[in-house]
Amino acid sequence: GDLLDRECIEHAIRTWSPVAVLHFAALSLVSESVRNPGLYWRNNVTGTLNLIQAMVGAGCLRMVFSSTCSIYGETDGLPVTENSPELPGNPYAATKRASEDMLLAFRDSHGLESVRFRYFNVAGADPDCEIGEHHRPETHLVPLVLNAIMDEGGQLEVFGTDYPTPDGTCIRDYIHVSDLVDAHILGLKRLLHTNNGQLYNLGAGRGHSVREVIRECREVTQRNVPVKVSARRPGDVSCLVSGSDRAEDELGWRRRRSDLRTIIKDAWNWHLNGGFSG
Repeated sequence: GDLLDRECIEHAIRTWSPVAVLHFAALSLVSESVRNPGLYWRNNVTGTLNLIQAMVGAGCLRMVFSSTCSIYGETDGLPVTENSPELPGNPYAATKRASEDMLLAFRDSHGLESVRFRYFNVAGADPDCEIGEHHRPETHLVPLVLNAIMDEGGQLEVFGTDYPTPDGTCIRDYIHVSDLVDAHILGLKRLLHTNNGQLYNLGAGRGHSVREVIRECREVTQRNVPVKVSARRPGDVSCLVSGSDRAEDELGWRRRRSDLRTIIKDAWNWHLNGGFSG
């Protein structure tokens, strides 16, 4: 059902009586949120409020929440920790911050505990090639590069080459989706075993520019990447790199596949095995 349909969500929670909820549902395109902020505030914030109230009404008081590193905003190239200043630079980030604030308010009022994960750039694919990245429209860099390689006559659009970074393109921290899954299992176990929530960054702890990702894709695939340079997109920051020590120390989380080459190899293998065409 739709999180904006409160009766539907309340019915689902009452019917199935979950012990916890993992909440991933949201709109997440930064540029779209800048053009249409009302859509994002209604979908992301009202939807989350409906879900929280349905959970509280049914006595389900544990949530694992999918949040974003965009909450930190521009960081001058420094790794960000959970204690870094929060300066959401676009409506998408602001709606995620507002949802986190709601979770803390309902913790204080109703005892709702939450593990809140701020993702950096999730990429890669299931190593067994069963599940991969295929958004409609596609907006993530790694699949966009690989799609451009596979599509004869296609081009990769690079948005901005004048950022204050070594090669002029944005720098991001890429985390393998398999490592992200591991973190969610550990976060859920924390809630079930200790009933104690917390905020965690999830990233690889190192940054790669757009041009570095393109170069690595060329090396992995041994194919050329056709590139078209365009202007910056509104709302994009120049650099976001994670400090994830808290997740390692408190959850025992380990990043096993989050080096850039492994991320791209797994994504490429999924593409070669017909994932994108499916």
